[in-house]
Amino acid sequence: MNHDPNALVLDFVEWIAASPRRYVDVMDAWRTSCPRLTIWEDAIDQGLVQRCRIDGELSIEATEAGRDLLARTRMRPHRIESGRNARNPL
Repeated sequence: MNHDPNALVLDFVEWIAASPRRYVDVMDAWRTSCPRLTIWEDAIDQGLVQRCRIDGELSIEATEAGRDLLARTRMRPHRIESGRNARNPL
């Protein structure tokens, strides 16, 4: 079995790494009707994201392995910055 994440898995992990997401939001944003497109399950199986509880609510967060993978493959996760810290403030 190949454990190298594909581009969609990397996109998913990057999205999660930006901020932990509520489970319902993850399922809404990344649901699919194609049984062969298992991005979210692949990321869990590869240990790149994990289930957690935030304020008592089931959520998904990037694992250390997921953040390390992003650092190696994408140089660093993109973060949304606002205000004075933004690169191109409006």
